Formats: sequence, structure tokens, C-alpha cells
Amino acid sequence: MSLIKEKINSENLPQHVAIIMDGNGRWAKSRGEERTFGHKNAINAVRNAINACNEVNIPYLTLYTFSSENWKRPTDEVNTLMTLLTETLLLEAEEIFSKGLRMHVIGNLEKLPTLVKEQLLKVVELTKENTKGNLVLAISYGSQNEILNAVKNISTDVKEGKVDVENIDEKLFENYLYTKDFPPVDLLIRTSGETRISNFLLWQIAYAELQFLNVLWPDFTKDIFFQCVVDYQNKERRYGLTGEQIQIQ
Repeated sequence: MSLIKEKINSENLPQHVAIIMDGNGRWAKSRGEERTFGHKNAINAVRNAINACNEVNIPYLTLYTFSSENWKRPTDEVNTLMTLLTETLLLEAEEIFSKGLRMHVIGNLEKLPTLVKEQLLKVVELTKENTKGNLVLAISYGSQNEILNAVKNISTDVKEGKVDVENIDEKLFENYLYTKDFPPVDLLIRTSGETRISNFLLWQIAYAELQFLNVLWPDFTKDIFFQCVVDYQNKERRYGLTGEQIQIQ
């Protein structure tokens, strides 16, 4: 039993944790290897995050798997990432299913190679009845595009008389996002020491606690995840109120 895990208060868990998995390339270069070596050695870190989340019963975990900007990377690296994604899904699908996790995918899937898209949708279909937790993969995802698409779709519905402009509020807007069926992000974690959001869930993290770790993604462990949850629980979440107002509630 992890000593850090024992510190977690099961009554105050984040309902949705999102992770920007950063640092694979630097991890590989520090070992004299190509960037793709880092991506291949990041699978254990992904397993650690999923298993840790599952062990403490956090219902939603979103992993920033491949951004819309990542398409601009060298072709060899992109091809390796796509191949690795397919291979990983094939290897991990049974375990994801056996844990009772439901997998979701958000992003512009039309840009993905056919085999990758088919494999993703196959696992989504396989796990659609599972209820013990939700694993969300953000693939070919960019938050600005997501928001722009939401605006366009709302505009279309206004023109067609399906939506009244006066009824547009935060809740209605959220129904046009990829994440409409998920709770807002409570805890956002980014590895590698960088302190950027990188176009990830910009709307959904409005009141999230942000943690930037000086750990490269392949070195991410379950205990690191547990410590992030403990640190989250030590924060006072105010949502615009004062500390005194929070205490009165």
C-alpha cells in the first residue's frame, strides 16, 4: 500500500483529472536516443495514470494524447505516434475493458489514419456499457477549434430557429463541446516543467487546480499521481468567493 495513497481523503476526490503528458522527447534525448524512443517508453506512465485513477475511484481521466498542433511535427515522428497508438490500443483494450472503464475519444478524428480511427472506435464501442470509470483520450484535439466549432454550430441553430439567442448561457454552450457529457476538470496536471496549457480544454479548466511538475512524462508514477491528488485536497477551492464565504457555506 502506498503511504501517499493513504493520505487521500475519499470524500474529497476530484471528479475529473486531465493530464498534459509532456517530456517524452527530452527524456529520450537525455539518454542519447531519438524522440520516438521517449514515446515508446511512455506507455508505462500512461498505465500508471490510469491505474492510479482507477484505484482511488476518480470517475474521469482525460489524457492529452495528440494535439491538433502535433500534426506539424516531423513526418517520421507523427507516423511513429500513430503506429504506437494503434499498437497500444490493441494491447491495452482488454485491460481497459476488464477494469470496467469506458473509453471516450475527443478531437478531430477525421484527420486520423483510417486504421487508427477504426481501432479507437472499436474500443469505444467495446467499452460503452462499462460504468467503473471513464478514460477520455484527446486525440487530434485543439481547444480553440472545439470552441470555434461550438460557436458555428450554435450560430447555425440560431439561424434555423432551434436556439433563441437570449437562452445562450454557459450550460447551453457546454452542450456544443466535445465534453458535453463530462464534468468540468477539477485538476489539471502537466509534466516536464513547462507551465503552459497548450490549447487543452480551455473552457473546461476554468476553475481547475493547476499543477506543473518537474517530472518528464516517462518517469510519471502512481505515487506522483497520488501526491497530486493530496495537494489538490489541500487547496481551498473558492470559485470567486472569499475564504470566509466558503467557511460559512
